Amino acid sequence: MKEFILLRHAKSNRNYDVADIDRPLATNGILRISKVANQYKELFENVDCVFSSPANRALHTATIMMNELQMPFYKLNIDSALYTFDSDDIIDYVFALDDELDKVVLVGHNPAFTFTLNHFSNAGIIHIRTAGLAKVSFDVNSWTDVNKGSFELGQPNNI
Repeated sequence: MKEFILLRHAKSNRNYDVADIDRPLATNGILRISKVANQYKELFENVDCVFSSPANRALHTATIMMNELQMPFYKLNIDSALYTFDSDDIIDYVFALDDELDKVVLVGHNPAFTFTLNHFSNAGIIHIRTAGLAKVSFDVNSWTDVNKGSFELGQPNNI
């Protein structure tokens, strides 16, 4: 079985005059990702690897989630290929995952994550909210064989 979790970065703070990649999380984004990680901790059980966009807001989201769940930081990989807003890049990324990995977390950006979720499932959603997540599971042994999987959404409500 192969599973991935798409975790959209938490709410960022646009009040800083910095490049997009350097934009930090907003205070409410920090609080929300902490609560989301704990609310959906069972979805993160047995994760082999966490891949994060190098964008400050994504990397900060990944580290907060991992810290909240006491996940070892050696599982964190920063990959510039995830700093994209194009779902084709994320879809290709999933197909190229190492078959040694059964369950991974990808931390990144919309609209790429919403379109990727809809590509790999019948979710039919319009928008993954900031700090929102989706787990997609496939009954296959190779990432190159993933197609339509079953999904579970973790949208932060009233958090």
